[in-house]
Amino acid sequence: MERTKRLADILVNYSLTIKKDDIIIIQCDKASIPLAQECYRLILERGAFPRVKFSLPGQQYIYFNHAKNNHLTNMSKLDLEEMKKSAGIIMIKSSDNTKELTNIDPKKVALKRKANHPIHKIRWKKDNWVIVGYPSNGQAQDAGMSLEEFEDFVFGATNIDWNKGRKIETKVKKILDSGKQVRIVGKETDITFSIKGMKSIKSEGKRNVPDGEVYTCPIPKTVNGHIFYDYPAIYGGKEVTNVRLWFKNGKVVKATADNNQDYLKEMITMDKGASYLGELGIGTNPGIHKFIKSILFDEKIEYSIHLALGNSFPECGKGGNESALHWDMIKDLKKGGAIYIDGKCIQKNGKWLI
Repeated sequence: MERTKRLADILVNYSLTIKKDDIIIIQCDKASIPLAQECYRLILERGAFPRVKFSLPGQQYIYFNHAKNNHLTNMSKLDLEEMKKSAGIIMIKSSDNTKELTNIDPKKVALKRKANHPIHKIRWKKDNWVIVGYPSNGQAQDAGMSLEEFEDFVFGATNIDWNKGRKIETKVKKILDSGKQVRIVGKETDITFSIKGMKSIKSEGKRNVPDGEVYTCPIPKTVNGHIFYDYPAIYGGKEVTNVRLWFKNGKVVKATADNNQDYLKEMITMDKGASYLGELGIGTNPGIHKFIKSILFDEKIEYSIHLALGNSFPECGKGGNESALHWDMIKDLKKGGAIYIDGKCIQKNGKWLI
């Protein structure tokens, strides 16, 4: 319980900016009730108004199995107004069944994601949100750990002093901010793109907990080359393995996978921007070294990169990509991989060269 209290303190008193009378949304489910309760208490102590949005067990499956077309193609006006009037949101990611949507038609997921895009845009613009991982039996099974082992792993990655930061993130940010051209090479990978004029962000526990990455946004139509993602790409509860993408003038012109290839193609044709890159993220968290099938943790693996298809982040500057999709796909660079900025190698084979 003490570790949960410490995590709630980070979220409420560090990650978010909360003022008296603010409305703060807490999204949670059954597995994350202990953390939601602690956040609720702390928000009240700040003089703000917590609003809990609770997901029932199996709710997503019930929804997509029974929702009519009008449900999928329209956003909730109540949710829209709530997002407009709220000052911030804590989204707790914890599930006892991470495979809930495995057999759901991907077209339904794509339609709903597209319909809710205006709500997500408001959240991004407010820039006062945090996504946090909390241990559950389902996630522990995916990670190949006991619940006790997984709890130690999660709290070891989340409950740290994010104020301190790390020198490596500062160095990487400085290089990206002044850089123009990125090249990433590795197994079945040689891809280039421009980041000229884009701002990079050090992730130090403000929008993700756990954190540990530096990210920026590629100029969409400058991406050329191909990439192979070593780790499974997981989105909407579906796992797509051995994803290979080919880009020409920014757009994905060929996409293959060993399983769920149809799902991959369905997602990247969700809208016009879904087949372009929206993010380059460089993982820097030395405490996360194991792939556990949870993007919140996996994208922070040290000496990994993730190139996300779909939406860019407004805080990185103008000229990025826009889409209802944002699908982080992770590549391991520890063996035979390298990152070049303007021709200079900054990381190779799991070692920083800066």
